[in-house]
Amino acid sequence: MATPAATTVLAQQELTSPHIAIANAADISVIVIYFLVVLVVGLWAMYSTNRGTVGGFFLAGRSMVWWPIGASLFASNIGSGHFVGLAGTGAAAGIAIGGFEWNALVIVVILGWVFVPIYIKAGVVTMPEYLKKRFGGKRIQIYLSVLSLLLYIFTKISADIFSGAIFIQIAMGLNIYVAIIILLTITALYTITGGLAAVIYTDTLQTCIMLVGSIILTVFAFKEVGGYEGLLEKYMTAIPANISYDNVTIPEKCYTPRPDAFHIFRDPVDGDLPWPGLIFGLSILALWYWCTDQVIVQRCLSGKNMSHVKAGCIMCGYLKLLPMFLMVMPGMISRILYRDRVACVVPSVCKAACGTEVGCTNIAYPTMVVELMPDGEMSPGGWLACALDCKAG
Repeated sequence: MATPAATTVLAQQELTSPHIAIANAADISVIVIYFLVVLVVGLWAMYSTNRGTVGGFFLAGRSMVWWPIGASLFASNIGSGHFVGLAGTGAAAGIAIGGFEWNALVIVVILGWVFVPIYIKAGVVTMPEYLKKRFGGKRIQIYLSVLSLLLYIFTKISADIFSGAIFIQIAMGLNIYVAIIILLTITALYTITGGLAAVIYTDTLQTCIMLVGSIILTVFAFKEVGGYEGLLEKYMTAIPANISYDNVTIPEKCYTPRPDAFHIFRDPVDGDLPWPGLIFGLSILALWYWCTDQVIVQRCLSGKNMSHVKAGCIMCGYLKLLPMFLMVMPGMISRILYRDRVACVVPSVCKAACGTEVGCTNIAYPTMVVELMPDGEMSPGGWLACALDCKAG
């Protein structure tokens, strides 16, 4: 019989087990091959396109067909932050967060049918340039350029770096700062030298890798939990073992799954994501992001004609159906399989599991990558694809 001390040690080993670097040859080979293929695709795009003009560098010579446009739109939006954030929120609160992704189905069509024709008719390359032509004056162009850069650095890029660092810390065992520098260097290499064409083609590659890797992991996850019926049944009982400490009993609502976890449209007063905000409020934000953001609009402006632009937007809309099933639900499954880590509520337990005392739902997806995927499968490369593609924007 194990002594209490031995039991404590075993529990600590179980909680800290995700922090194990990938050391098998198969996974390391996948990662190395991934980096090499990305560089080859970037170099091919760099030498096969005309980068000598503004349109050639920033708009890929306006020669892109629909499927790279659609894949690049999806990859520019989806990154490591989505895998960490959507899966983590799914683990904590259920499927409602997937409504953010499904909202884009309509908005991306508005982009292709309403906004892009206006931008093309104006003959612009960037969004600040459009505002200058629309309202006149140089100051508004400079202001929007500076504002966009600051917003990207301090919101989107920083969030993607953080979420990518979580996987690096858990799965690869590298120093976080060194790994981030390597990722940013590789991204900058093909982005700056190859222009938009290199970015779009590498985005297309990364979209394929992301989808293949996440589909494989989703299949393993659902198999492990007993299918969708198993998810419905077991998620509502996924409660951590430790719910008290130092004579403090944690409130039940802090560790019990929400009763409306499997509802997208939630109560407008008491819901964590009220349905009026999900439909109307989010649509306003999505309209700004999908229809006026430089990174998104630039992909559409690279299309060879409006037919390809519209088809690319439709393709992106279909791809946006997938995060609910490839990110949100796997995050919920992670709570079931690793409830003492992912759903922890005791600060000391959370600190041991993920290094922070406020909760560990952010490790839901990377924990499954490390625990469920067989050696040499696609998810390590898929996660790196997520980390690279959003920085390429």
